[in-house]
Parts: sequence; structure tokens; C-alpha cells
Amino acid sequence: PPGPAWTGMGRAGCCCRGAERLASPSLVRRFRPVLLLIIALLFLTLCVSFPGQCQVATPQCRIQKCTTDFVSLTSHLTPAVDGFHTEFCKALRAYSACTQRTAKSCRGNLVFHSAVLGISDLMSQRNCSRDGPTSSTHPEVHPEPCSYHSRTHHSQPGYLFCGLFGDPHLRTFKDSFQTCKVEGAWPLIDNDYLSVQVTNVPVVPGSSATATNKITIIFKPYEGCTDQRVYQAVTDNLPAAFDDGTVSNGAAGKVRALWISERTPGHHVELHAGYIGVTVIVRQLGRYLTLAVRIPEELAQAYDATQDLQLCLNGCPSGERIDQAGHLPLPLSPPALGLQLQQLRRPSYASQTQAYPYGTPQVFGVDGAKERCREKLEEPDIYFHSCVFDLLTTGDANFTVAAYSAQKDMESLHPHRDRWRIYPRGSATSTLNSDCQPIKRLTLLLLCALSVALMY
Repeated sequence: PPGPAWTGMGRAGCCCRGAERLASPSLVRRFRPVLLLIIALLFLTLCVSFPGQCQVATPQCRIQKCTTDFVSLTSHLTPAVDGFHTEFCKALRAYSACTQRTAKSCRGNLVFHSAVLGISDLMSQRNCSRDGPTSSTHPEVHPEPCSYHSRTHHSQPGYLFCGLFGDPHLRTFKDSFQTCKVEGAWPLIDNDYLSVQVTNVPVVPGSSATATNKITIIFKPYEGCTDQRVYQAVTDNLPAAFDDGTVSNGAAGKVRALWISERTPGHHVELHAGYIGVTVIVRQLGRYLTLAVRIPEELAQAYDATQDLQLCLNGCPSGERIDQAGHLPLPLSPPALGLQLQQLRRPSYASQTQAYPYGTPQVFGVDGAKERCREKLEEPDIYFHSCVFDLLTTGDANFTVAAYSAQKDMESLHPHRDRWRIYPRGSATSTLNSDCQPIKRLTLLLLCALSVALMY
């Protein structure tokens, strides 16, 4: 008979016909503890990936309300946000307290037990104490004027992501992935609150590919929070301060409105504009720069007709595109790169190693480029293909790290996990990921089979 935790479910707990044939009662009884853990984890995964498939059978069980409140309290949080750990732990404790209040009415509910297990795991991973303050789902609100999240606490604003790296590869606010020429200075973002401009230079003589060697970011004045601040990075000069030498505008009320965080001196800087909810990551990898931006959607749309040339908003002009409607053709090793390598091998160049402080270019074949990119990028998504393209175009192995770091910055800032992966148009992986229905059906069938097995 089932243990106390499963009282009340009975055999009617599963509605998938034919599921009984998938389980052997004798084997299931032997491995019952392991199966209990598996079914809880499967339900937790299902609820995260396909929320619409999780239905609570017991009317009095309020686990969905607990989960909804937790999501509401944490949806705006990212590891890059100041105070992330404290706020996340407070939300977890509130989630745990909510499950305890509804525990009696949720006996035998798989979603409930999955949530309890997940909370315990997250508390351990984040080193959250069981005792301490909790987040309130109905707090007394005293908005901080220089905190975007505080001002918009009840509206749950949407966020957008834009990234630029490599030769260069652009990921727009609409998750369109493009490879462009765009030589010279181009605006990525230009609205009433923020301007971001990049300057791109040719990478290899004779090739149309360029890469970014200068980034200028302007935080526009915001009354009561900050005056105008300008940040500028160029190759070999990634400062940890604004142009005026300051690293923040000081504290306004209880929060900082604008500040810079240097993660790796000379290589990784993050800029946080709490008053407008913006986070910017700038890196130097090899001799070129990469950029990642997270911005509230309503602010990204605050521009007029004179500001419509924004690569993050509308993508690259068609005449500047290297890719073909999302398909990125792999180039042959350009003749200019071969000539460059021949020059490097001449005796007159042997003592001029300072001309190539980031490593001597190499000639990669397609297989060699793929092998090098797989060292950092296991998933054959667009970041992997961009890495291969860059190695074939430039021979600069630093672009492998650039693609990897761009992917990690995207995962840190992009608000929608289900949109993280983009696959080249027409690839087998793209086709496979276009339809999740078979996976959902298989997951549900497996859960039902385990449920039936545990009833014996």
C-alpha cells in the first residue's frame, strides 16, 4: 500500500490510459524511494518548462498560489542586480512558509511535494538560512524614486536583451540574430534615457568582416537621480570609471542610482543604472570588445522619429548584412589571412611580436574550427556557428572565448529562458526544437506510469 504521503490519491490519480503497462510492480516496489525522488523531480521540471500542464487536483491545496507569489517576487531578479542574494533568500523563505501553511490540504499532491523539494535544494545552493526575514506579497510600498524596480513593483515590467560580439554578431531586442559589416560608428540604442554607440573596424584586410574596438555609453540626465554620465571603452583601455573619473553618482535615498562594477580589471566591467533598470556588460577579449544590455521594454520604446536607426531595435540595414536571412554561410579561409601569415613568418617580423600581443593568427579549416569552438561551446546553436565563422574569417582564436562569454552574458541578462537558444535556419536542431509537444506528451506519460507504479 502507498505510504502516508500518498494517502487519498488512489489509482484514479493518473488519467493516462495504458500507463499501467509501462511499470513492473515487483521492480517498482524494490526501487520505491528512488522512484519517489524521480517523480518529484520530473514534476518540478514539467512545471517549470510547461506551466500549463501542472494542474492541482485538490481544490483546497493552494500550492499554485504559493508558486505564483514566488515567481512574482523573483521575476525581476538577476544575479547582476544589486542585492540579488538577500532578496532571493527572502522570497524562498516566504515560499517555504506558504507551503507549510497549505501542507495539510496538499497531502498526496505531487506538485506540492516537488515544490517542497525544490525549495530545500535552492536554499542549500544559495546558502539561505531557514530563519530570517521574508518577502511580503502585499508590502507597504514606499517607492524609491531612483529605483526602477521600486517604482514599478506592481506592474512587473518586461525586459529586453541585446548583445554584440565577434565579427560582429548582433542579437536584437526581438531575438533576431544577424551578422553584419557595419564598419565605423553605429548606434545600438538611442532613446530618451540611454545611448549606446559602437565603432567597428576591419578585422582582416580584404574581408568585409569587422569587430568592435570602441564602445560609448551615455546615461542621460534623470531628475533627482543622476546628471549625464558618459562611459567610453576602447581596445586596451576598459576603465572602471566614467569619463569624469567617478564610479557612481553616490546614494539617492536608500539605493544607488548608477554605478560601475569592475569584475576583471581591464577585461570585464558591468554598469548598473538602477534608476532605469538597465544593466550593461562590457568585455575585452583579445583585441576586440563585446557588449550585452538588459533594458526595460517601455524605456527601449521611448524614442522619436529622429532616433529610429538603432541596431538593437531594428537590426542592421539589409545592405550591411553578411548572413542571409538568418543563414550564416561559412567562409573559406580568406587569401588576405594567408598573406598576413606569410608576412609574419618573414625574419623581419620575427622580432615584432608586440604587433600581435593577443596571439598569432592561425589558418583554420572547417573541422579544425569546429573542434576549437566545441572546447567552449557544446551546443550547436548560433553562438557555436558564429564562433566557427569567426575562426574561419580571422584565424584569431580569441573569438572562441568571445562567443562563449557572449553566450554566458546573454544567459545572465536575457529575461526569457525559453528564448535563449537560437539555431541556424534549416538546421536539424532548429527543426527538433520547433515542436515541444512530443516531449510534453512523453513526460506526462512517464509521470503517469510512475504514479500508477507507486500505487501498488
